[in-house]
Amino acid sequence: MHELGVVFYCIEQVNKIAAENKVSKVSRVTVDLGEVSTVIPALFEDCWNWAIKKEDILRDCKLDIQIIHALTYCESCGNTYDTVAHGKICPLCGSERTYLQTGNEFIIREIEAIE
Repeated sequence: MHELGVVFYCIEQVNKIAAENKVSKVSRVTVDLGEVSTVIPALFEDCWNWAIKKEDILRDCKLDIQIIHALTYCESCGNTYDTVAHGKICPLCGSERTYLQTGNEFIIREIEAIE
């Protein structure tokens, strides 16, 4: 379960940003999570809820996960399609000359602080 490692990294980044901005308490963190990023949202949230209990600045902090839909682009025909439904093969032309456009991201979108 690599979600715990991702949570630790996220907490480290939030603590760093909070320190740079002289924030003593964070009430909410919003993350954008790609649909095919390999991070399972429910496991990430469980790990988050466990880990923040050990951080004074994050204790009782809410986590908001926004899912980024996975889209793949076909270089052969120019089609953009749902990655999860069709994988690497373009459903329009059958080409494997495709690449993931969105859906692999992990972004700390917003940190909400309490004054």
